[in-house]
Amino acid sequence: MGDSDKEGEYEVDDLREGFRSSRGSRFNLIANQFGFGFGFRRNFSSQSLITGIRHFSKGSVIHPDNRWYRIWTKFILIWALYSSFFTPMEFAFFRGLPENLFILDIAGQIAFLVDIILQFFLAYRDSQTYRLVYKRTPIALRYLKSSFIIDLLSCLPWDVIYKACGRKEEVRYLLWIRLYRVRKVIEFFQKLEKDIRINYLFTRIIKLSAVEIYCTHTAACIFYYLATTLPPEKEGYTWIGSLKLGDYSYSNFRDIDIWTRYTTSMYFAIVTMATVGYGDIHAVNLREMIFIMIYVSFDMVLGAYLIGNMTALIVKGSKTEKFRDKMTDLIKYMNRNRLGRDIRDQIKGHVGLQYESSYTEASVLQDIPVSIRAKISQTLYMPYIEKVSLFKGCSSEFINQIVIRLHEEFFLPGEVIMEQGNVIDQLYFVCHGVLEEVGVGEDGSEETVSQLQPNSSFGEVSILCNIPQPYTVRICELSRLLRIDKQSFTSILEIYFCDGRKVLTNLLEGKESNLRLKQVESDITFHIGKHEAELALRFNSAAYHGDLYQLKGLIRAGADLNKTDYDGRSPLHLATSRGYEDITLFLIQKGVDINIKGNCIMK
Repeated sequence: MGDSDKEGEYEVDDLREGFRSSRGSRFNLIANQFGFGFGFRRNFSSQSLITGIRHFSKGSVIHPDNRWYRIWTKFILIWALYSSFFTPMEFAFFRGLPENLFILDIAGQIAFLVDIILQFFLAYRDSQTYRLVYKRTPIALRYLKSSFIIDLLSCLPWDVIYKACGRKEEVRYLLWIRLYRVRKVIEFFQKLEKDIRINYLFTRIIKLSAVEIYCTHTAACIFYYLATTLPPEKEGYTWIGSLKLGDYSYSNFRDIDIWTRYTTSMYFAIVTMATVGYGDIHAVNLREMIFIMIYVSFDMVLGAYLIGNMTALIVKGSKTEKFRDKMTDLIKYMNRNRLGRDIRDQIKGHVGLQYESSYTEASVLQDIPVSIRAKISQTLYMPYIEKVSLFKGCSSEFINQIVIRLHEEFFLPGEVIMEQGNVIDQLYFVCHGVLEEVGVGEDGSEETVSQLQPNSSFGEVSILCNIPQPYTVRICELSRLLRIDKQSFTSILEIYFCDGRKVLTNLLEGKESNLRLKQVESDITFHIGKHEAELALRFNSAAYHGDLYQLKGLIRAGADLNKTDYDGRSPLHLATSRGYEDITLFLIQKGVDINIKGNCIMK
């Protein structure tokens, strides 16, 4: 099946980078862990986005999705598998490789040397911007700081060095450096587990079996090595030198063919790991007893790991399996509705991103009391919201109410958050990343209006002014956003009138310099006037009904004492006409204009 036909294919790359700092770097953790997505380009469109994804190489630098490089990774995986299993065997059974194995060993080291060279040309995604880095210098520095030294040491011909050094036993211990290559096998299984084309149960069973076989294989080699480190005259004082099965004696075990020795060692390792204890093979000297104690202790942990994983496979419900089931349903839905390639990639990418960042979801905190969740939100989000220009000059109580209602989301480059002309019901704040506001003309042409940096917001014009979204908002770099729904936001504004007026004023001041559509400014001005008129109406209503408590609250919210309503009546007129002496006295103490003219209502 060709690449263009793989509509059912979906893989999530493995976790490649480590967790390098505390709470503040959760965004970096996602960027480090998430190894797939869309390349960033200055102007996005469906065609350019697909072109960016399928772009394989740039100059002399290799793209990770290059077809030939992907073939190479499979080729080097075979060598890594061979090296991981053969290294313990070489250490235990060979003190100097025979000619045929020596040639095979040299061929393997040459293959890994080529892989080292390729790493200096392999593009990577920057952990901060999520852009593919094609510059040779950053690529080289990144590899030099990571696994270059170990990879290089692994490629040295240790068998030749061992012979050249006079067959010193200490040199052979350096062979174990090559076990670092097992990480390529681990990475392969991690990718395989998340590939929905392959049965998950089958993949897990193969992986767990490989873990068990590899551990017993390594232990078998160590068992044999312990027997060979004693002088020839004392080899009878070892587990294999003293072994006698029926009429067959292992007293001269070095003369027995290698596969018989290896099979006997594997039998000893497996029986010991299973703690069956037949008694036909057992430790003889002190070193063997010490190693068996360590080995059995390790086997208890390994056995618990294997049993726990097998139980999880039967019970189901693991995070990876839930992701696979969800992705399978999504692919069936996309195939049934014949969705295009670009929207397919966006859906897959976003769901995969949510899988990697699921520890930030509200479900993690669902069992925690509301009061504690509010404190968590204040700790995490308050530093960002306080710096948003939309809330400049607002009270801490108002900002706190905003913070405790926020939800955190991550978005990949190329995703469209808001479409121009749509009705918006979410207000977003940028914590990390870069977004762009794009104006779409009638002919479909796009023009970048502005870029949204951290501590900025978008969607406020549409929500506050009740108008369609003026611009399309698109992700440029992997972004961490906070959002609040329109209903929650407007309900907070209804309570904090003074802060609501400041929000509208800040919106007008902030948009004057970068909004090209002047009618938006008039809409904002209109809503400021509408807000003030509504506040005046509520203030007059409180004076008319004699509600002194509400009157004081509205004054704190910024109500104008001298504002008249639609019929020209001021709060003082209404209070005096109704005979509320306490309210009249309170208004006079607050500095109301006693000479204001207006219509009076007689009791």
